[in-house]
Amino acid sequence: MAGEKMKALQNSSFWFNEARKSIPGGVDSPVRAFKSVGGEPFFVQHGHGSKIVDVEGREYIDYVCSYGPLILGHSHPAIVRAIQDQTTHGTSYGAPTPLEVELANLVKKAMPSIDLVRFVNSGTEATMSAVRLARAFTKRKFILKFEGCYHGHGDGFLSKAGSGMATLGLSASPGVPEEFAGLTLHAPFNNIERVHAVFKEKGKEIAAVIVEPIPANVGVLLPRGAFLSQLREITRQHDTLLIFDEVISGFRLAFGGAQEFVGVRPDLTTLGKIIGGGLPVGAYGGSGEIMSLVAPLGPVYQAGTLSGNPLAMRAGIEMLKQLQMTGFYKALNEKTERFVDALTTTVKRRHWPVTINHIGSMLTLFFTAKPVVDYESALTSDTKAFARFFHDLLSRGIFIAPSQFEAMFVSSAHSIEDLSKTTDAVEQILEKMF
Repeated sequence: MAGEKMKALQNSSFWFNEARKSIPGGVDSPVRAFKSVGGEPFFVQHGHGSKIVDVEGREYIDYVCSYGPLILGHSHPAIVRAIQDQTTHGTSYGAPTPLEVELANLVKKAMPSIDLVRFVNSGTEATMSAVRLARAFTKRKFILKFEGCYHGHGDGFLSKAGSGMATLGLSASPGVPEEFAGLTLHAPFNNIERVHAVFKEKGKEIAAVIVEPIPANVGVLLPRGAFLSQLREITRQHDTLLIFDEVISGFRLAFGGAQEFVGVRPDLTTLGKIIGGGLPVGAYGGSGEIMSLVAPLGPVYQAGTLSGNPLAMRAGIEMLKQLQMTGFYKALNEKTERFVDALTTTVKRRHWPVTINHIGSMLTLFFTAKPVVDYESALTSDTKAFARFFHDLLSRGIFIAPSQFEAMFVSSAHSIEDLSKTTDAVEQILEKMF
């Protein structure tokens, strides 16, 4: 009997069935349910370096990396030591600590657009707070977002959003009043003419434009030409704030985030879990003039008992120290470049209907022969083909996000052997498919 119980505990199906008794859909974030690819999710036992291991003992090369923040891989020794040491001093105080000051200074050093930064507990909380602040600063109510960009599950962000919304084919969410949703305007990413048209109609009422400078929640999209600098110019002309949602791109593409990478400075920046070493954390920051409106300096209220949590602050400090090591980004991006080049060369030579978008250590294989430049073109992808591809990779011990509309992330822990094995597997699977 004891043996049967132990066998059940080492089975993902057992845990999924148990989870569905207590958790909606058996998961705490919708994409994890494998709904768009079919089958059942595996349950993770532990992760180390570039690998994760499920409860049944199967090992996978992990390109999800907790959806981006694990740029050093799983259980990096320096991060683990920092967290272990902090737990001996306490895990939450509800009071300020020197750790918050140290991490804030590191963030400011990385991103000159930020004079003051407020730590929160998630990317969603950061974007919601940034928009509230923008509305207060400009005394306007509308925001403009781009189709396919995902800024968390705040009420104003869930129309024409990416990530799980695109994966599940949802255009909005019940529970969001039409009156509130109506305060969010939309334009296609990379379409500056549409942006001009929106501003021609509503420019005097738009508080902020919020954008992922490198969208990664509908798969990776690349800004074309001067799109981001033109966006900066339009917002300045209309006294509208420009918010860069760098929850994914911040500290992923470069130490100074996408804004350093593309050379465009926003008014406000939002950041996510990478600044907490992968622990739950977020942040928003900008100029002293704007951020001085945040309580207790100003009237814009935002608070959180766990904001500036010492565990996340300590892990984040260690993370950013590691990322400042000489040559870190150069080595990571060059390794990813070689990986993508190998895949792209084969795809083009064989004329397979696959488009690969790539920047830095982020990439997406879209199952469409068309160039993918925005939400609409991303939706031309063959999601059934992707589902087959996903499961074939999984059977070979390679884990990518269970959605066509997400990114793959390479970490410093991924070895040349990991990448070569993945390249061979992708080529063999596509050969069978096409």
